[in-house]
Amino acid sequence: MGLRINDIAPDFTAPSTDGEIKFHDFIGDGYVVLFSHPRDFTPVCTTEFGAVAQLAEEWAKRNTKVLGVSVDTVEEHTKWKNDIESFAGTKAGFPIIDDTSLTVSKAYDMLPADFYLPEANRTPANTATVRTVYIIGPDKKVRLTMTYPMSVGRNFAEILRALDAVQATDGVPFATPANWVPGQDVIVALSVSDEDAKAKYGDLDIKLPYLRFAKQPK
Repeated sequence: MGLRINDIAPDFTAPSTDGEIKFHDFIGDGYVVLFSHPRDFTPVCTTEFGAVAQLAEEWAKRNTKVLGVSVDTVEEHTKWKNDIESFAGTKAGFPIIDDTSLTVSKAYDMLPADFYLPEANRTPANTATVRTVYIIGPDKKVRLTMTYPMSVGRNFAEILRALDAVQATDGVPFATPANWVPGQDVIVALSVSDEDAKAKYGDLDIKLPYLRFAKQPK
């Protein structure tokens, strides 16, 4: 069975462009966005890594590290970073893991059940389903997953928005509605009574008995 929300993210040790990474130590007391790719020097992935590089200040504001996974070598990653930085117009300061062994890809269930992966001359198609995003919390638990086909570039504005929602609802009795962005009203959990919710969050906007909005706490 694949990883589920609130599973402990598998720990691993792997070489990367920033040296050896011990994943749980790397997480530390913040959040991590772990995102994977089928090969280096592929067009869609180059645009995605560029988008991640351009958001460096946004990740830092959220106490979040980003960690790329690709099934090529550190040497290839280092060369590829030159292309990424040229395209993005900024430094790609995040590490990229060498997952030629597919240890991380398999631990995170990024491959189909009937995959065939040659040792030599591996193409992007061989690792096509390595197109996954995980948001992992400081408690080392999986908070959110997204998987994309090779033909669809990831929307990192949405990944950033999802990270905001994960952090806003972390350990508190409310949720975010569809299309929520920071600063908009949140939904009070059903486990909280109207009276307790008003005392905690102020006036409620009650749309339905089970759908009660409150101002997002500061």
